[in-house]
Amino acid sequence: MVDRHHPAPLAHDQSGAALVEFALVAPVFVFALIGLFDLSYNIYTASLLEGAIQHAARDSTIEGADLTEAEIDAKVTEVVHSIVASSTVSFERKAYTNFADVARPEDFTDSNNDGLCNDGEPFEDTNGNNLWDEDRGANGMGGARDAVLYIVTVTYDRQFPLHQMVGVPAQVSSVARTVLRNQPYAQQDLEVSVENC
Repeated sequence: MVDRHHPAPLAHDQSGAALVEFALVAPVFVFALIGLFDLSYNIYTASLLEGAIQHAARDSTIEGADLTEAEIDAKVTEVVHSIVASSTVSFERKAYTNFADVARPEDFTDSNNDGLCNDGEPFEDTNGNNLWDEDRGANGMGGARDAVLYIVTVTYDRQFPLHQMVGVPAQVSSVARTVLRNQPYAQQDLEVSVENC
């Protein structure tokens, strides 16, 4: 029985302190745990995508791969869908004469020194589309000895409700890229036409 005239024992009573401490720490701990799960899941998905694209890129460089482009993409899609079934997967391929050409613009003669291909200035149409391009790559698998840039983009909804708590996007988009050279299974077509801007 507590003596009302001497409340000193209540001041030193610590029963229930653990419950209060837990109530203060639990939301922060749960939030950190959900963030860790979300980050780990996204890293795991990205690493699987990277492995799948490396394997697919190797498959796409062999002779006759242009006949199996859809099959190669289907293998990558299958790997991604085994982890994130509701994801959307998109593919892009660009072929270049060599590795040094990847993501480089087509060469042109800058007659008026404005840094732009315009006013009828001549340019080398390396991808054969009759237009000057900031990326000289040609769409598709390319030919023998071509360097092929293979890009896969995966978009999926977050698996943990972190976006509702923090305001990060509800979808995650992961991009994997690799560049490999096609095998020398034939003579490379090196015809380049000269056009005007």
